[in-house]
Amino acid sequence: MSTHTVIPIQSDAGSCDTSPLITTERGQREVFCGLTGIIWLHRKIQDAFFLVVGSRTCAHLIQSAAGVMIFAEPRFGTAIIDERDLAGLADCNDELDKVVDKLLLRRPDIRTLFLVGSCPSEVIKLDLSRAAERLSRRHNPAVRVLNYSGSGIETTFTQGEDACLNALVPVLPTLPSGSKPRLMIVGTLADIVEDQMRRLLTDMGIRDVDFFPPRNSTQLPEVGPDTVFLLAQPFLADTTLSLESRGAKRLSAPFPLGVEGTTAWLQAAARSFGIPPNTFDDVTRAPRQRAEVALARQRVHLSGKKIFFFPDSQLEIPLARFLQREMGMQLAEIGTPYLHRKLMAEELALLPAGARITEGQHVENQLDRCHAEAPDLVVCGLGLANPLEAQGIATKWAIELVFTPIQGYEQAADLAELFSRPLRRRIKLAA
Repeated sequence: MSTHTVIPIQSDAGSCDTSPLITTERGQREVFCGLTGIIWLHRKIQDAFFLVVGSRTCAHLIQSAAGVMIFAEPRFGTAIIDERDLAGLADCNDELDKVVDKLLLRRPDIRTLFLVGSCPSEVIKLDLSRAAERLSRRHNPAVRVLNYSGSGIETTFTQGEDACLNALVPVLPTLPSGSKPRLMIVGTLADIVEDQMRRLLTDMGIRDVDFFPPRNSTQLPEVGPDTVFLLAQPFLADTTLSLESRGAKRLSAPFPLGVEGTTAWLQAAARSFGIPPNTFDDVTRAPRQRAEVALARQRVHLSGKKIFFFPDSQLEIPLARFLQREMGMQLAEIGTPYLHRKLMAEELALLPAGARITEGQHVENQLDRCHAEAPDLVVCGLGLANPLEAQGIATKWAIELVFTPIQGYEQAADLAELFSRPLRRRIKLAA
């Protein structure tokens, strides 16, 4: 059973109103689950541990996706729900308490423990929110225990980060009323990207900057009516609503992908803090010029090539904007799992007239359209990549675009190379 609905675009930004339609599809989907977000979250929050309450399949997914060797000490693990739990022969809550007690005894460095729900734990109606409250009381104040859902039943894989950050928002300290305005950058960034962004903001005069999530869970940023925030990732809709409920104000901006997106993103912060335009230009000129020179070397491989996006990460619209406007690529179709029009308004305004956007997925129908378009490059999940490659179509794994540092001026050429590499590889193989 599937549905296929065409609705008019309604964008506050206006420009994408020149595009005729957004198509909404419902049917079979090809996505990872939200547990995948643990792979980059556990690297970012260095004193946190992510305990998945799930099946052996969940454990294998996380282990293989992270590429962690069995003798390593990762900051994630799985509490296995087995046949005794499913048959009601064991009390799941008692078993979970034992696992957590052993874990915290073995790993005294843990300061925040996330209980991460999965499809199996949700199917058996295991109440992890109540378990988190119980365990937090038991291990307070040494360890805070929170929970969120990483289930893939109704979500796509990047929403795992949204759920995690949304679980942290209620425990953020309150910024005292009347404080100096503070800027919060929301969304997981690689440490090197965070350092670059902080340096640029500091150089232009914005020194009260917090990053969320922080590198340590004991250093959570304060939030209140004097907080303004910029999204570094486009898939944080629930986190955005929670921050706004705490009084914070979102700065509207494109996302910091490529030279154009990074400049507009930084300009949104500069305008909010009253930074003079000449100061902004002085601070950003050198990295902007370096990025433009580096992008020119990648443009020769991408200009004029046609690209097709299957829905996967919610990064598709900002990526399409970057590739079309800065790399000269042709957009066949931009598939995205969900389209949050408010968060994407500035991105939609930059897309060309006639850009075709598909929200949701009916994978068979989309494969038919992909073959009809005959694109030079397809961005898709791992489940579709190998079959498409076997049919002679070059692909780029969507998940690699989340695992790789791609935000900011210094990473602009690296971002472009992620798309040029499969095209250059195919040319070499054909030679």
